Amino acid sequence: MKHVIRTAYMGCIALVTVVLIGLAGCAPKVGSEAWCKEMDKKAKGDWTADEAGNYAKSCIFKSDSNSGN
Repeated sequence: MKHVIRTAYMGCIALVTVVLIGLAGCAPKVGSEAWCKEMDKKAKGDWTADEAGNYAKSCIFKSDSNSGN
């Protein structure tokens, strides 16, 4: 009986892991327009330092590839 419970538990762990990996693949690319829009919806107090820096670089100070700089 313990073996059946352990097997079921391990199956649940595997399922949760697969679901989490699948959800991580759905996030927009950092710096993309979709990512900037998601960050606009997120409370500024919940941003990490990396997110704030990436937002500034990608969403505020957008580099214009046509500017010649």
